[in-house]
Order: sequence, then C-alpha cells, then structure tokens
Amino acid sequence: QVQLVESGGGLVQAGGSLRLSCAASGISFSIYHMGWYRQAPGKQRELVARIARGGDTNYADSVKGRFTISRDNAKNTVYLQMSSLKAEDTAVYYCAGEFSSTMHWGQGTQVTVSS
Repeated sequence: QVQLVESGGGLVQAGGSLRLSCAASGISFSIYHMGWYRQAPGKQRELVARIARGGDTNYADSVKGRFTISRDNAKNTVYLQMSSLKAEDTAVYYCAGEFSSTMHWGQGTQVTVSS
C-alpha cells in the first residue's frame, strides 16, 4: 500500500511563508525522485519543484528563489518551504514520487494566498 500524505497547507497573507510536508509510506523512499506539483482553478497541473534521489533539485521559473524543496530520507518525508508567497501561488499542491516509469500521487493540500 503506497501512501503519500501532504500536510501544511492553509491560508496565508501575501508575502508570508508556509512549509508543506509529504510523508511517504509503502515505498523505498530513498530511491524515489520526489516532486511537488500544483493545480490552480482552470489551469493545468504544473511541476513546482523536484528533488532527485541524489539530491539534485529543479524549480519552476515562477518559484525559483522563493521555494525550497528538501527531503529527509530518515523520516520518509519531502518538504516544500514556500516564502514570499504571492496570490498566484494559490493552488492545490500535490506530492509525487517517481521511480522507473511509475508515479505515485498524494491527495493534495490547499494553499490559499490572500492579497
């Protein structure tokens, strides 16, 4: 049974910060590439940040310099530290794990940034 469970979403003012967490179970976490995606109303799901099993990171241009992805393999958890939040960051944020050709998805957590 594979589970990815996001937490930490909520309502925050523009300019504020939030830290999202994704706890994984049922997978060999340390060998999985992990990522955060988001989907805003009326828009397609997009990659926000990715961290490979070796630690290399990638970010969408829209969040570069504001968001930081990290992982704690001992806790089977991936984090997304979000700072300097903007109204356009409002979306449902999804955690994903990738290994080989398979992906697993979390249920999502709502982030709402008020302007």
